[in-house]
Amino acid sequence: MYASVLPLAAYRAAIDLEEPFRSPAGRGPAARPAALVREALGLLADDPAAVRAGLRPGSADRLDDPAARRLLRAVLTVRQPGSLPPGTARVLDVLLSGERLARPTVDAASLPTLRDTLPHTTYRAADRTALWQGDITTLHADAIVNAANSALLGCFAPMHPCIDNAIHTAAGPRLRADCHTIMTRQSHPEPTGTAKITRGYHLPARYVLHTVGPIVDGPLHRGHEQALAASYRACLDLAADVDGLRTVAFCGISTGVFGYPKALAARTALDTVADWLDHHPGRLDRVVFNVYADDDRVAYTHALTEGMPPR
Repeated sequence: MYASVLPLAAYRAAIDLEEPFRSPAGRGPAARPAALVREALGLLADDPAAVRAGLRPGSADRLDDPAARRLLRAVLTVRQPGSLPPGTARVLDVLLSGERLARPTVDAASLPTLRDTLPHTTYRAADRTALWQGDITTLHADAIVNAANSALLGCFAPMHPCIDNAIHTAAGPRLRADCHTIMTRQSHPEPTGTAKITRGYHLPARYVLHTVGPIVDGPLHRGHEQALAASYRACLDLAADVDGLRTVAFCGISTGVFGYPKALAARTALDTVADWLDHHPGRLDRVVFNVYADDDRVAYTHALTEGMPPR
């Protein structure tokens, strides 16, 4: 057991949490994305991470544009937190800002509630919650939730399909740097069922709530359920401590590579969020349950409608 978990007050100033991130992308002429990718690869060519990701002198010149972008993503994925080579941060900010603007975004506050989409549901928080299927990195919410590992530094496996990798890729390396600042101050891994918050940087969401859910490797037991509920509560409690944070979008915590059965996870998520909203009336305007795959959506829809009489 760890003696303590670093509270928000101990790191919010260190990462300038309340300072809105303004990308310097507009401070100069914007290059084509492909040119920015190759410029960034050139600046990173001597970085040890570049070698680990397969970048060799002249190798990027032999790649087409999509392959060069994948290589840059791999370099940033395997790179440990730390100062970037001079000029690299500006190039990446321009590139990532442009990529964000090129992707369609969805406004969390405008999503129909569960009361609208499932009018016969008996879910008691249906008027304060929504179910949305899509890419959480395109969701414009005050905060999105990242299912992190205990190191809280993101995924270091290039192109790994986990949500941790997707969020860090879209947000950019500033996100990993903030997580490193927090974890250095905490000096031990993040326990299961707790959460930290950072800015979202190049995400449409202003903040990211990072939580470590339970790992299920074998039969599910009561401790797994308690830990999963604790993760949801920790995110909501932390969100409530940040002024102006009114919308939160949850991914399916622990249901991916962490192995938690999706149907049971959906029930715990729904019950925990409803309990929290009942105990904190008016604190949040909307909580979104984000699902990505069809079976994720089925799990939530079943949990929201089971036991109801046929229409």
